[in-house]
Amino acid sequence: MIIEISNWENLIGNTPLIKLERIFANQGVNLYAKLEQFNLGGSIKDRPALRIIEEAIREGEIEQGATVIESSSGNMAIALAYICLRYGLNFIAVIDSRTTKINIAILETLGAKVEMIRQSEEKTGDLLELRFERAQQLLKEIPGSFWSNQYANENNYKSHHTTMLEIDEVLDGKIDYIFCAASTCGTLRGCSEYLKQKGRSTKIIAVDAYGSIIFGGVPGNRLIPGHGSSIRPEIYHDGLADRIVYVNDAECVAGCRLLLQKEAILSGGSSGAIISGFTKVKNEIPEKSNVVMILPDRGERYLDTIYNSKWVSKNLGEIPLLL
Repeated sequence: MIIEISNWENLIGNTPLIKLERIFANQGVNLYAKLEQFNLGGSIKDRPALRIIEEAIREGEIEQGATVIESSSGNMAIALAYICLRYGLNFIAVIDSRTTKINIAILETLGAKVEMIRQSEEKTGDLLELRFERAQQLLKEIPGSFWSNQYANENNYKSHHTTMLEIDEVLDGKIDYIFCAASTCGTLRGCSEYLKQKGRSTKIIAVDAYGSIIFGGVPGNRLIPGHGSSIRPEIYHDGLADRIVYVNDAECVAGCRLLLQKEAILSGGSSGAIISGFTKVKNEIPEKSNVVMILPDRGERYLDTIYNSKWVSKNLGEIPLLL
């Protein structure tokens, strides 16, 4: 057996694309999953985190030993914690009360400082807006600090040109549909730009959350972190998706559990959202179509929520059957 010697950075990207053989087996389409959980930090957020930090260092925005600040519900914070540790940078993760205990433990293990934002009677604004306010305060208080600001940083979506390139090369350009979860719109915009530049006719289906306002939805409560957004990200623009499909928190859970049962893939909430979103449009997709689902993260981080029957029963009630 030959062991290839590589660089640390090569542990991010080049994730596997696998064919899903059992789930929706009778649908008559070729269904593929891009498993972003195989990135070093366990999620698709490793791609933008690495590019944002490397570009900021190259441009002189980050000096050795500086502090990086980010508002994140989990995966982006974990990705940045890994990369800051690698580059000898300090990292502050501004999170909120929806962040899982497991994610907090991972962040602290990686040496991140965690700042928890909770609503109070004095400050009853949206949690994401409150996180942004705290990030901006920290930026002013800490000399030489850097806000990676995934919702506005162009290196977020530019990093996902590689995501789409990897899919494109494996399938030799024969991609009819891409299913993509919406949050910061980094993956969505990166894939959309790549396909447009290549002149592809691929249809992009964006899966968003009820309660998210990215595409003009009505704001509402959401419990699954990293799925949807209470603001419209600055990197968003109209025309990124050919269709929007909405799913709720219970449907996210149902999708996760179906994927686990049928394909033995333990995935996170936004991956479950994509599975559930597919069920809503599957009868409109022509037979023999090549359909790719970009599944953002692994599921171990949700053992105390999505995969915890007591938590699900208390917070979401009965979970729908998707098949």
